[in-house]
Amino acid sequence: MLVAWLFNIAYLLLLIVISPWLLYRSWRTGRYRRGWAEKLLGHAPKLTRDRFRIWFHAVSVGEVNLLAPLLEGIARERPEWECVISTTTDTGYELAREKYSEHTVFYAPLDFTWAVDRALANIAPDLLVLAELELWPNLIRRAAGGDVKVAVVNARLSEKSFRGYRRLGWLMRSVLQQLDGIAAQNMDYAKRFELLGIPTERIHTTGSIKFDNAQTDRENERTRRMRTLAGIDNSEKVFLAGSTQAPEEALAIGVYKQLHDAHPDLRLILVPRHPERFDTVARLLNESGLLWKRRSQFDDLTADNDSAHAGKPVLLIDTVGELGAWWGVAYIAFVGGSMGTRGGQNMIEPAAYGAAVSFGPKTKNFRDVVEMMKQEDCATVVHDQQEMTEFVRECLTNPVKTGEMEERAKRLVIAQQGATQQTIQFLLAIAGSVQIRQREAA
Repeated sequence: MLVAWLFNIAYLLLLIVISPWLLYRSWRTGRYRRGWAEKLLGHAPKLTRDRFRIWFHAVSVGEVNLLAPLLEGIARERPEWECVISTTTDTGYELAREKYSEHTVFYAPLDFTWAVDRALANIAPDLLVLAELELWPNLIRRAAGGDVKVAVVNARLSEKSFRGYRRLGWLMRSVLQQLDGIAAQNMDYAKRFELLGIPTERIHTTGSIKFDNAQTDRENERTRRMRTLAGIDNSEKVFLAGSTQAPEEALAIGVYKQLHDAHPDLRLILVPRHPERFDTVARLLNESGLLWKRRSQFDDLTADNDSAHAGKPVLLIDTVGELGAWWGVAYIAFVGGSMGTRGGQNMIEPAAYGAAVSFGPKTKNFRDVVEMMKQEDCATVVHDQQEMTEFVRECLTNPVKTGEMEERAKRLVIAQQGATQQTIQFLLAIAGSVQIRQREAA
């Protein structure tokens, strides 16, 4: 109890310190305005105790997308079970509501004991599943103390995070030892969890679900619709910069302006990572002098947009949750979040489609994937606009080499698939050990 309240005090102090920043960001961007009753007080939906229930927690958009094959697998293997989903961010919440409309979706409680206790009482889960590595000490302790099994799936633990957890010593070990199982993405991550004191028998190496979640067919329905929407024909070469942050959009615009005259078949599509930056990128496009269009201007995907596409404009994707489909139109891809401080974004998706993939040098969040792609020579690291320009030019002028690179990328992704089924069996094994309590009918 003392440890739990020490965490409460630490969280309160942190909340006080960052509240001016939260208020400023809320005023400027419209973020952080919703879900506070659920976050601070644990006002999650109150569910009846009528069947076995899994609570999946996914922080934001990436983790929300990750759940798709797991939810499908659980529905196939155990259709009588109920799955509910919590998220932390507004974008994650909106995507989950849209993508998993048949499931209960809510904001996760912040890690205060009172919020966690109420959320657990309302949701009444038998199994709590945390995506990737969301180690909230009070949530884990209270769940485990209430006979709720706790597992982490698609778990990753970077060297930096490992060192940080190790410095916390017994405090972190006491939290991790409450976990009933960890499904790690690779052997390196599994070893780090073991060194933190988790019993070996609770650690399983399943691979990364992100490989399974990647679409490999460019002719899938959503991508075909996007291609029609953008007015892209087979003769055009799309350069797509996706999940970007500043200054990556400006770099991509510069590359396009430099190469377009010599390569009139080149198209540019920009997909910023965060919705609050859509207008900022729109201003960049206005200042560039290029013809461009917003995705939100084409709300009817079946409409005839030929007139809107006269001149083949740059396309700004100012909607959430469509990037996976848009990657399917890319001939050349730049994966954002890799020139700044974010640590990179998911480069598996464009690789799976067989795009020529590039990204910046700052990719710590996907270090293992980057190493695999480098070893298979199916991705290029670019450090600045000049290198980005040279990469795109090489792709345009050397189609044979580009095609070989694309084929290697697609083969790599296919070879790594299979983690979903292993993870589902891992969860079924944990669920099978639960002493399922007799629930009262509503």
